[in-house]
Amino acid sequence: MPNDDLADLLGKIPDVQAKVLLDLMTKKTSEEVEELLDYDPKTAGGIMVSDFIALKEEASAKEAIETLQEDYFDTEMPFYLYVIGDFGHLKGVVSLRQLVVVPPDTNLKSIMNIEVVNVRTNTDQEQVAKIVAHYNILAVPVVDESNKLVGIVTVDDVIDIIHEEATEDILKMAGVGGSVEYIETQTIFKSIRRRLPWLLASWFGGIIACYVVGYFEQSLNKYIYLATFMPIIMGMGGNVGTQTSASIMRGLATGRINISRIWHIIFKELTIGFFLGFFYGAMLSLFTQFKYGHELWEIGMVVGFAMICSMTVAATLASSIPLVFHRFNIDPAIATGPFVTTFTDILSVFFYFKIATLLLHL
Repeated sequence: MPNDDLADLLGKIPDVQAKVLLDLMTKKTSEEVEELLDYDPKTAGGIMVSDFIALKEEASAKEAIETLQEDYFDTEMPFYLYVIGDFGHLKGVVSLRQLVVVPPDTNLKSIMNIEVVNVRTNTDQEQVAKIVAHYNILAVPVVDESNKLVGIVTVDDVIDIIHEEATEDILKMAGVGGSVEYIETQTIFKSIRRRLPWLLASWFGGIIACYVVGYFEQSLNKYIYLATFMPIIMGMGGNVGTQTSASIMRGLATGRINISRIWHIIFKELTIGFFLGFFYGAMLSLFTQFKYGHELWEIGMVVGFAMICSMTVAATLASSIPLVFHRFNIDPAIATGPFVTTFTDILSVFFYFKIATLLLHL
């Protein structure tokens, strides 16, 4: 097995069993695996492989090819040759294609690319995946604090990371925790324990919404028709909030969103929410006129304005909360599920009855 996979395996079993397996390995392999085990498994150091091609900058193309044939014939990633200095410091990179098209006496220093994309050993694995995806490279070198080359992260590991991180984000957005364990492997008690805290936010939100409705009880008793439109107004607000939070989360995950333009993004989503609310609010208002007739035209005005407010507020919250969480280095995925839905429901109910109270009294 590759050393990085060995380290992952040994990290998941008891230390006693891991030591037995390490003792059965060759000294070189066990030392390399133990070095990987010292790093956090969620960092570049924890997922890197120590099997890479490193050559001195004074070496010629002919010498490099001979070294490849003799010492690196079974290397996992032969497409990049990393050029190092006397103390192992990363100097540049040469592609395998470059190596075979230049004259044999050309030294690596003259053809290497000195602008090497690299990561530190403590770089988070999600950031490593973003870098590899952004630059479309097959591997990224890993250096320590002194810029010494210690390993590489290959694209096959990056694919696993992207899958794992996406699964965690989806589970967090759904409010069922961030574990990648599937339903079939979870006990009933474990599933309850993970979901219970997340649903608590929705429960408190429902209690607050009850108080909001109770505050406007007089208007509700006078205009009983208002109750029939509560589900659609809250539902449309929740749906646009889900759409917005999903697009924001995807943008943050892929690095497409520039966090320095946070207010521009929020204003854009607010505008989208407003126009969507205007369209569906107008349709709901027309439906109200058709259902109840012209004698209750004011109800149509109320539900139309309420729909605009609900969807505008939902889009604003669903974009601003994850972005603010991300700015303060808090996982934004936890803000896109119960929190956004709960706040949207509370504010939708409040604005609905507030608008009804003002317009219907007028």
